[in-house]
Amino acid sequence: MDAPALSAPELVASDSALVDTLVPSPNFGVRKTAVDMLVLHYTGMGSADAAIELLRTPAAEVSCHYVVREDGSIVQMVAEGARAWHAGLSSWEGITDTNSRSIGIEIVNGGHDFGLPPFPDVQIARVITLSQDIIARNAIRADRVLAHSDIAPARKRDPGERFPWGVLHAAGVGHLVPEAHLTGGRFFMPGDAGEPVAALKAMLAWYGYGIALDDAYDAATAEVVAAFQRHFRPSQVDGVADASTLLTLRNLIATRPDKAIPMA
Repeated sequence: MDAPALSAPELVASDSALVDTLVPSPNFGVRKTAVDMLVLHYTGMGSADAAIELLRTPAAEVSCHYVVREDGSIVQMVAEGARAWHAGLSSWEGITDTNSRSIGIEIVNGGHDFGLPPFPDVQIARVITLSQDIIARNAIRADRVLAHSDIAPARKRDPGERFPWGVLHAAGVGHLVPEAHLTGGRFFMPGDAGEPVAALKAMLAWYGYGIALDDAYDAATAEVVAAFQRHFRPSQVDGVADASTLLTLRNLIATRPDKAIPMA
């Protein structure tokens, strides 16, 4: 007898008591693995309503689990048990089907195309509370609370270098270390090659970034370094691996939960 076909749950009730409104999106599928990641985005559009409409339009083929408006109200669009289409072409720790293993939160903000406006305090407070709830219910490790730009550095910049990761970390959401001071010194940039570049790329891959393990500092390497900087060293985002970037990466690896730094 054939096994029954899997199906994804429809959104008929909220997964979190924090949800203010249900606005179901048809853009979802069946999860292929358990949730172990939380991915944060900005909407990158002119208004919350425009973003929500896009996320529920079948032809757009995009969605998310939650939207947090500027006033802090929370909209759920896809059931947590379903695979929302928020990550797109992406990779983390060598796994490319990020949508199957993650919950996606869209944070209403115009993003880079609208001058990267500040995120209101009330909005961030609700992002924190919602994230804490999702993390607790799904046992998500701190280092797997990620930016869209972390998992898709060639395509995405959200939620951007002005997103207050430090405020989230202080509330127990995400993995972070103080960024090392900008001091100049030795650095690597596009066009460089050799064993030190190979070591840098190995460290980025070891933390989770999708990057080729060779010794060339090419355009793709610069994109990954810039993504790292947006999240973990936002004071200067230029894709150049200066001493501050290298030290911040080393300290981040050394404190990553459940994973010790590799010894030479």
